[in-house]
Amino acid sequence: MNYSTLKRGLAVSFVALMGATTLASAQDSTMTTSSAKVFGGRGQYRTWSIGVNAGVMSPFLVIGGSNDFTNQDVNLGYGVSLKKQLGHAFGLEGNIFRGKVSGTNKDAPGGAQFGVKEFETEIGYSADLRGVVNVATVDFLRRENSVNFFVTAGYGLIAYAPKSTSAAGTVTDWKDKAGDSRDKKYVKEAYIPVGAGVKFKVSDRVAFNLGYTMHFIDSDNFDGVYAKATTKDKFSYGYAGLEFSLGSSAKPNLDWVNPLALMYDELKDPSLRQEVEALKNRVSNVEKSVEDLKKDTDGDGVSDQFDKCPGTPAGTAVDGSGCPLPVASVVDTANVSGFEPVQFEFNSSVLKTESYPILDKLSSGLRDNGGKLTLNGYASSEGTAAYNMKLSKDRSNSVKTYLVNSGVNSSQVVAKGNGEANPIASNDTEEGRIQNRRVESARN
Repeated sequence: MNYSTLKRGLAVSFVALMGATTLASAQDSTMTTSSAKVFGGRGQYRTWSIGVNAGVMSPFLVIGGSNDFTNQDVNLGYGVSLKKQLGHAFGLEGNIFRGKVSGTNKDAPGGAQFGVKEFETEIGYSADLRGVVNVATVDFLRRENSVNFFVTAGYGLIAYAPKSTSAAGTVTDWKDKAGDSRDKKYVKEAYIPVGAGVKFKVSDRVAFNLGYTMHFIDSDNFDGVYAKATTKDKFSYGYAGLEFSLGSSAKPNLDWVNPLALMYDELKDPSLRQEVEALKNRVSNVEKSVEDLKKDTDGDGVSDQFDKCPGTPAGTAVDGSGCPLPVASVVDTANVSGFEPVQFEFNSSVLKTESYPILDKLSSGLRDNGGKLTLNGYASSEGTAAYNMKLSKDRSNSVKTYLVNSGVNSSQVVAKGNGEANPIASNDTEEGRIQNRRVESARN
């Protein structure tokens, strides 16, 4: 095959490329991808495909590098592939191809180099496994991709038979050297395929591929020449082909699914939107409840929802329910001895504010005159005897704590609990029980 033939072949490929592009552009850009979900797994897609390809083989690479021959011939190659797409951006592909690679030294001085003027290598078979990475899986302009760019790399085994012609015209054919043994007619070596390409969507089932692969062989005898100028031989394969998606037509092809469009579709799903709207309503209700909790019409520091005494005048001291605190009665401290009984509320050991003048008088006397004091706590008859004993002791301790905090030495005060003993009024009436809830002070 000469260069004019190569030019015609490339022209045909270019026409096919333009046709595929036009066909892909004509697709409806608003079509949906069935019921596939972003995190629905590979089972919802078609992931297997088979391909056929044909193209030209050359002993030269587009990236350059040293070569045993100065001129290339362009020969036909062809192959088949089977691919499993593992995700939007990655798949595994098995390839088998055959063909012929040849070259000459017609531009070398004397028409020969390393004692050889031309070679021709027949590829009996070549098989490899490659990883295929789609480098443009997300398309912000279309719901489904129509063009994919990809890169490949892998590992394979090649069987080839080189034939070279020396400067003197002597032909050395590996098949002749191998004799009659069929297994020895081909040299078998490992190689690394590295390539790139572009894929055009023709239909849901068919894609048109253009690719270029460089094959780096683990030997220096692919072209029949052992030369010190190079350490390993290589060749390239530029091809065009068709790829056919396998599987149920009810499923989309994973190769062409745009995950960005899937996410958009899920956000537009009616049931999901209903859930979002319901969530918005719940959030609005919560926000309204929070605003209601913050509302305090009378400004007393207690929100309206918990204010049991709305309309409290400004500046009034209130309790936790928004009701005014009782105003302590004015006590004539001149007539207080300090030994009056200290009264308590039902089931409580908290001091009343009206008992403060009595305790202040008692504290002053202990601090000025010294001496010791016994505090006797009592309870009314409600509840069990054991509980009332504890409650009476707590009441005595409350009085002692007040005295100590006012400056009285702790050793001057002894707190005792007497439970229901020594009532000063009848426990059969509420008035009597109120009087019995008390702490009495006595000097030692």
